[in-house]
Amino acid sequence: MQVIISGGTGLIGRALTDELLSAGHSVVWLSRNPSKARNIPPGVRIERWNVRSDDPWSALINRDTAIVNLAGESIGIPPLPWTDARKARLRESRLAAGRAVVAAVSQAPARPRVVIQSSGVGYYGLRGDEPLDENAPAGNDFLARLAIDWEATTTDVEALGVRRAVIRIGAVLSRTGGMLPYLTLPFRFFVGGPIGSGKQWLSWIHIADAAGAIRFLIENDAARGVFNLTSPDPLTNAAFGRVVGRVLHRPAFFPTPAFALKLVFGELADYLLLGGQRVLPERLLAAGYRFRFADAESALRALLKG
Repeated sequence: MQVIISGGTGLIGRALTDELLSAGHSVVWLSRNPSKARNIPPGVRIERWNVRSDDPWSALINRDTAIVNLAGESIGIPPLPWTDARKARLRESRLAAGRAVVAAVSQAPARPRVVIQSSGVGYYGLRGDEPLDENAPAGNDFLARLAIDWEATTTDVEALGVRRAVIRIGAVLSRTGGMLPYLTLPFRFFVGGPIGSGKQWLSWIHIADAAGAIRFLIENDAARGVFNLTSPDPLTNAAFGRVVGRVLHRPAFFPTPAFALKLVFGELADYLLLGGQRVLPERLLAAGYRFRFADAESALRALLKG
C-alpha cells in the first residue's frame, strides 16, 4: 500500500515511516520545503504541499492509498509559553492541514482506502481520576476545543465514501524527542521526584506502539471512528517517577513545586505538567491491537537502558 504522510519528518512520522517500510509499504512525505528535508529514509518519496492552495500531490492518490494527517505545530515540546499568537499558530497549522487533505481527496482520480486523522488526549480536558475511554465527552479548555475542531477538519472525507480513523495520542515516550528527556533529566542529576502534587495522571505510549497502532489501523479495514493511542497502564506522575527512578537507579522523592512551574511556563504548565487525563485505549484493544510495551516499566527499560 502507498501511505502519504503529512508531518512525516516529526517524531511520530519518522517512527511510522520506519514501521511501514519494514512491512513493505511505500511512503510519501508531504513537505512545504522538500529541498530542506534531512535524513530521509531510503525509498521515501517527498512531494511538495501548500496547505493554503491546491497541490499536485492529490494526483498520487489511488484506491490503494492511505493518508495519515499528522501535520501541526508542536503543542509544547520544547516547552514554550502559550501566547495568543502561538495559540493561533497551533490552531491554524492543524485546521489548514485538515482542510488540505479533504481538498486533495475530493480532487483525486480515485478515493483512498483510509484517512487517519491525528488528535490528542487533550480532547478530554483535565478530568482528575476519572477513567476516560473513547466515549467520554470532550472538555472545554483550549486544548479540548482545539482537538474538537482539529478532528472535525477531515470529517467530510466520510461523505466521499472514505474510511476515517481518528487517533487521540497521549504522551509519546521516545529516546529522541517528546517529553521523556525533560521528565528524566532531574533524575539523572539525582533530584527527580513528583511534579506538583504528583497525583495527576500521565497517559503515555511508547513510540513503537504509536507507530504500530497507526499501521494496525491502516491495515485493518474494519477500523473506523475514534481510537485512544495510549498505553493500558496510565500512571500518576508520582508513580511514573518511581518507575523512572527504579530503572535509572536514582532517588524519586525530590518534589518540583507547582508554583515554580507556573512562573516559568504559565498556562502551559497546567496542561503538560500539573494536569492530566486517565485515558484508556478500549477500542484499540477491542479491535485486536497487541501492545509491544503495555506497562511503564518495560517501556522505560527499553528506552532508558537499551
